[in-house]
This record gives sequence, structure tokens and C-alpha cells, in this order.
Amino acid sequence: MRILLYFALATSLHAAPEKRNVVVLYADDWRFDTLSCAGNPIVKTPNLDALASKGVRFTQNCVTTAICGVSRATLFTGQWMSRHGNKGFKPFKTPWEETFPGLLRDNGYWIGHVGKWHNGKFPTEKFDFGRSYHGRHWIKDEDGKRIHVTQKNENDSLDFLAERPKDKPFCLTVAFFATHAEDPNPKQFLPQPQSMKLYNDKPIPVPPNATEESWKRLPDFIDEKNEGRNRWHWRFDTPEKFQEMMKNYYRLATEVDATCGKIIAELKKQGVYDNTLVIFTTDNGYYHAEHGLADKWYPHQESIRVPLLIDDPRMPEKSRGMTDENFTLSVDLAPTILAAVGITAPKRMQGRDMSPLYLATEKPEWRTEFFYEHATLRDKTFIPASEALVRKDWKYFYWPEHDVEQLFHITEDPREENDLVKDPAQAERLAEMRTRFAKLKKSAK
Repeated sequence: MRILLYFALATSLHAAPEKRNVVVLYADDWRFDTLSCAGNPIVKTPNLDALASKGVRFTQNCVTTAICGVSRATLFTGQWMSRHGNKGFKPFKTPWEETFPGLLRDNGYWIGHVGKWHNGKFPTEKFDFGRSYHGRHWIKDEDGKRIHVTQKNENDSLDFLAERPKDKPFCLTVAFFATHAEDPNPKQFLPQPQSMKLYNDKPIPVPPNATEESWKRLPDFIDEKNEGRNRWHWRFDTPEKFQEMMKNYYRLATEVDATCGKIIAELKKQGVYDNTLVIFTTDNGYYHAEHGLADKWYPHQESIRVPLLIDDPRMPEKSRGMTDENFTLSVDLAPTILAAVGITAPKRMQGRDMSPLYLATEKPEWRTEFFYEHATLRDKTFIPASEALVRKDWKYFYWPEHDVEQLFHITEDPREENDLVKDPAQAERLAEMRTRFAKLKKSAK
């Protein structure tokens, strides 16, 4: 009898630990400062602020391509666009079994995806729970009733958490459509009625470089035919329009924040939050009229820097609430998720596990630069291809279809207004950055 009791106790002490769950809260068209905890004086994001205070906020997180579909492919594959092959809206070429959802499912996870997909036809068969939709702020639910897309994101996420098998670990990606504009609609940003009282008494500050002078400093080929300029006219070409658009944009952001809060509250209610890796990030940044532009695509800071919050159950108490200024990238998300659940990342993944930045006693050496890329969309007058070598102090732009270079001293010129590419004093630096740019571009393939 004693032997049996001893065996049972020993077995319980050495039982395999419960597998960690994963929730990715993935918003659309938010840049790095669309958070009150990041210093935004207008927008209110209390739930995401709370997540940041419990976890870590990466202040220099960037995407390797600033557009919806490509960034989503990078999220799943951990690869640059040059490798996964989605250059806009088509499926990525990486085998599904080499994506983080595919690997988790193969290892016994219950896998869910809610909301925007943007990589060809949604592969329902690849998920245990899949509901994909985007494009409009007001849509119809399964019963044919009119519902706001963010509310449907919330309902579907809570359905996933209610219906999941309780004996399996799970992974849920909540791919919000907000704050993306509803492009065909002249109002662009359509919040829910209860949000319309928000920010009414708050004039939105106009960025210092949302000026005609800044617009004229762009390369000559970025003209009135350019889609970034076209969308600027939709949203920002009068002071009244700027105020209306930005307030509705921030209202959509606060609605997403509220839904993130509801999902986190449900995780806590079910008693699984403390064993769940929670990540909040976005697919690209967004021009708020800077440079006389709207949307994203190009290598400016407003376009490529995005928020990243991580609450990892393994995080020591001393790391909670910290900020980290290392260059983390969209390619790092997939390997970070896999490492957190004990799965080896495929060799073809190009990102790095970020967790040593907040788990290791001795911080690892980390990247100080990266290669940025964006393909042509439609033609070079609409959205031209752009590339860059990005560092914290300097940035080199290359516009391949026009063979045009630019060089910016980010430390002294954070708004990227003063192009130094023709400055003789920077000739040596320009040559060095060209060489390094070519090397990183080659390694992205």
C-alpha cells in the first residue's frame, strides 16, 4: 500500500506540465502611438494599458512590410515577404505545416481564427474554429442581423472560448478589422453609436509635418496619382475632415480595446489566463496626414512602427510593466509563440524568439537594423515599390522602380523631412548603408 501511495505521489510530482495557451490580439492599421500608455494624449485604451502594465511593451517594434495581407502572412510564417511570397492579397507559399497555427494543431492544440484573413480564400479546414470576414464596419451575423464588425469579433472570440475542449490547449488569433477604413464609404471610419460621445470635446492635434511643404519634399514620382495622396484627400484635406476622421478612428480603437478587455476577462473567468501567452500587435502603422499622405505602405516611421504588448506566464515579476527598446519585428512573432509552447521553429522561419529579452538574466545580443520591403501594387504610379535599411539613428530608402535613394538622420530628424542623400558629408555613410542594405535584402529571400 505504501509503495502504491509513494508511486502515485512521485507520478503527480513529475507529471507533464500543462501546455501553455496562446491568444493573439491582432488589430488593423494601428501605429505605435495609438495607445494611451504610449503617450497618446487623446485615445483611451485602458485594457491594453493594463496588459502593458502586467507584461512588456516593445517601443521599437516594426513590421517588415506595411500592408494587411503581407503582414498577416508574416505573422503566420515568421518570414519576410520575399520568402513567403504573398506580395499583396494572394495566399502565401509557405507550407501550412510550417506556420505557427499548423504546428500547434499538429501538436494537439485547438486552433481558432476570428476575423480578417487576407491571404486568399480562408482555409476553413486548417482550423478547428474559423470565422473569417472583413471589409465593412457593419455586417450581418449568422442570423442575418446587422452587427458591428468589432462586436462580431468579440462574440466569435467568446464563442471559441466557450466551445473549446477543456482537455486541450488552445490558440486563438483575433484578427480585428478596426481601425481599418471602410474604403468605399465616404465616412471611412464608422464606430458604434455608443462610442460617438467619445472625444467630442477633444481637438485632435495636427501632426507638425502634415503640411503642404512636407508633401512637396517627397520624391517627385509620389504625386497626385499616388494612392497615399488620393486617400489623404478622402480623409484629411480640410481641418474639419481631419477632426472628424481622427475622432472616429480613435473611437474604433477604443472599441477594439474594450473587446480585448472582454476576451482577457473571459480567460480569467475560466481560470486559464495565468497559463496563456497574450500578445497584442497590429499589421502596419498609419499616416495621420504626415507628409501629406494617408494609409501606409512606405518606409516612414508612421507606417512601419506598430505596438507590441506581450504578457507571458513565464515572465518574472521584476520584468512586468517594463518597456523594451530593441528592434523587434513582425517576423519574430511566430518563433516567439512556438518557443513559448515548446515547439522548435522550422529552419525556414527568419524571425527570432523575443522571450530572452524579458526572461534572460543576461540579455542577448540583438539586431540593430533590419531590411524593409514593399512590392508595387497595381503600378508604380498607384503604389510604387519601396525598400529600406532601417536603423535607430539612420534610415536608407530605396525606390527600385525609379532608382531613387534617400537618407535620413533619424536621431536629429525623426519625422524624416531632410533628405541627406546628396550631402557630400554623408558619402561614406551612404556607401556603407548601400552595401549593408544589399546584404540584408539578399538574406530575406
